[in-house]
Amino acid sequence: MIGLGFDSLAALSTQPATVLAADLPDASLSQFGQDPWWVIALKALFIFVILVLLTLFNIWFERRVVARMQHRVGPNVHGPFGLLQSLADGVKLALKEDIIPKAADKVVFLIAPVIATVPAFITWAVIPFGPEVNFFGHRTPLQLTDMPVAVLFVMAIASIGIYGIVLGGWSSGSTYSLLGGLRSSAQMISYEVAMGLALVAVFLYAGSMSTSEIVAAQDKLWFGLILLPSFVIYVISMVGETNRAPFDLPEAEGELVGGFHTEYSSLKFALFFLAEYINLATVSAIATTLFLGGWAAPWGIENVWDGANSGYWPLLWFFGKVFIFVFLFVWLRGSLPRMRYDQFMALGWKVLIPVSLAWIVAVATIRVISLEGNINRTYLVAAIAVLLVLTVALMFVGEKSDDTEVEASDEPHDAFAGGFPVPPMPAGGAVRGAAAPLTFAASSGGHTTVTAAAEENPDHE
Repeated sequence: MIGLGFDSLAALSTQPATVLAADLPDASLSQFGQDPWWVIALKALFIFVILVLLTLFNIWFERRVVARMQHRVGPNVHGPFGLLQSLADGVKLALKEDIIPKAADKVVFLIAPVIATVPAFITWAVIPFGPEVNFFGHRTPLQLTDMPVAVLFVMAIASIGIYGIVLGGWSSGSTYSLLGGLRSSAQMISYEVAMGLALVAVFLYAGSMSTSEIVAAQDKLWFGLILLPSFVIYVISMVGETNRAPFDLPEAEGELVGGFHTEYSSLKFALFFLAEYINLATVSAIATTLFLGGWAAPWGIENVWDGANSGYWPLLWFFGKVFIFVFLFVWLRGSLPRMRYDQFMALGWKVLIPVSLAWIVAVATIRVISLEGNINRTYLVAAIAVLLVLTVALMFVGEKSDDTEVEASDEPHDAFAGGFPVPPMPAGGAVRGAAAPLTFAASSGGHTTVTAAAEENPDHE
């Protein structure tokens, strides 16, 4: 598959993005910035409504799918198929008591959920939903706006959302919240590096950072196939970026109770919850836009149906691809256990980032050499494959196990040797079963009264 990707990459990299986008209309930025104010306002309103409804649906969808995976029914009471359960949960959160801890920094504590939520909505301003359509009598693209560096805009806005989580954990005045905020910031920053590197290959191949032009450049073949390593790295990174299982370490209830939002309740907790699920949809929409052709119809449909990529039909293809990624998120949560934190960070820094760097070098080399045409492509693909194999192999060289066997010693155990009072093991080893029963002195007659456990064991002294 990687070899096929190299061949396709080398064959198509000689064609400019404008040729690849010939069959898709309006592959330039000239169509943006021409809308009247009421069209912009309606677009922004529709995006807001769609994201809120999408969040309610994704929560219901996740609960239903996980329930089926665990042989349960899931929400099925409120509304048809339980579709109104998420709305009922939202109303319940709004009516709950709003508690602010005494030790919290009140101003930052209140602002942090807003900082986490607002960037999640802003990111969708540059996501293309479809081509140019008739919008209440005005011709406009199904996209709020676009810019030459739209993907960098998305990455920058997503980075701002991290501040909401960090400040929320810090301002709570709780150790659990502080540790959860720090862990979340380290996790997001680490996986944003791998995510950004995965997108470099897309920029090199599409010749643009505009989301609409990247969609147009995938007219012949989706980047998810010809840039398969980048696609895999991005999918892994987006799960870590959104703090979802098996990478939901900032909210690990086993050691951090609830993580950065432990002290939050009512609407402030609902905002954090809303931001998480909008970010889930955001990374899915970005993956759809950059790797799966965006709003373009799947292969073959446009050949039998001329109107598949015109009008409002592309909305169906776009959200269909997004829901595939949403299902992937739910599937992972219902299937995989939570990773250990050091393993999770090692995956990001020792595996994903080195592989991304090696892949970027490979893509850049193939593009330059293919344009010049001085080297046989077969030898080039073989050399790149060997380089990738060596890169992966070097990740596992030199790693030593930290587990060391402790040899038994006959010397007496010093409970305070390490500075902490650790009780010594019993002389005969660990005791199995119930502990030794207690005996009590009788009130008269000099006899003792033995507990029921001792009466059941007459051999005990």
